[in-house]
Amino acid sequence: MRILVTGAAGFIGRMVVDALAARNTLLLNGQERRISAILAADIAEGPLADMAGVHRRVHALPGALSSPDTLVRIIEDAPDLVIHLAAVVSGEAEADFDLGMAVNLQSTIDLVNACRAMARPPVFVFSSSVAVFSCTANDTISEDTLPAPRSSYGTQKLIGELLVQDATRKGFILGRSLRFPTISVRPGAPNKAASGFASGIIREPLAGQEALLPVGRDLRLHLASPTRALEYILVASGLEQGALGGDTVITLPGISVSVGTMLDTLRHLAGDEVAERVKPAPDAATLAIVSSWPGEITTPRARALGFVPDADFTALVLQHMSQRAPTRPLDPIKQDRS
Repeated sequence: MRILVTGAAGFIGRMVVDALAARNTLLLNGQERRISAILAADIAEGPLADMAGVHRRVHALPGALSSPDTLVRIIEDAPDLVIHLAAVVSGEAEADFDLGMAVNLQSTIDLVNACRAMARPPVFVFSSSVAVFSCTANDTISEDTLPAPRSSYGTQKLIGELLVQDATRKGFILGRSLRFPTISVRPGAPNKAASGFASGIIREPLAGQEALLPVGRDLRLHLASPTRALEYILVASGLEQGALGGDTVITLPGISVSVGTMLDTLRHLAGDEVAERVKPAPDAATLAIVSSWPGEITTPRARALGFVPDADFTALVLQHMSQRAPTRPLDPIKQDRS
């Protein structure tokens, strides 16, 4: 089978491409399939060339996802699996409405239309976010809670979910939209996500740098590790369409952790000197976005489908510490998610 990964130069995108390139087969819609080629698409050409140079089955597709040349190439390639990760992050989408609409919404519309032109509907994994939800006081909600986003990013992702649902109903794709938790701890350079501090307050102190904390210690976050995010994508690809029962949206499990617990964990694992590198720097704009997100989400349906969360925040920090190494800064626009 052939696989398309959009946003392939982003952090999660690179992980997905590397993981797929290391495998011979993948479970797709309930059937084990041999991987013949991986088409890595992104506007950042350099990282794509690097991946294609390392992995013989990876082919680079540089350029804007909505460009006619890119869409023609995708239609001609006719992938069996589309993993749509390309996105502008939450803070960037809030600051630049047109950019968010172009990348987070229009590219999804164009990609679904490209799938319509294919002889067979591909499995279509759409990367959404818990930012589609809103609540008062950072409350606990369930996966059945009706979405009501309070950010441009969350709104764009919700529209994408509805499009994937309808395109699946029409038989254009075999869709599954994944509402990702906030990913922590991300390596590399900071991005413009409103939740970027969830990685920064761990990553930067461990690297000997000061980190600014824009929110209070009581704020809770629904978190998953980078490794877990990768596993979620692979599990979603393998699900039989019938197992979704007509509902293509999956709110993914995470661990509920307060910022205070995150800082206490850092202090316990790395010591006082490292923990003291986190400096309070209240930011009203950031707080307005992230405090509208749920602090905890119960996800019995997702768990029944085979999605398993991380053990605890200690495991997330230890994972980052074990994998930490100097990395080339990433394009901020390509470091996806909430």
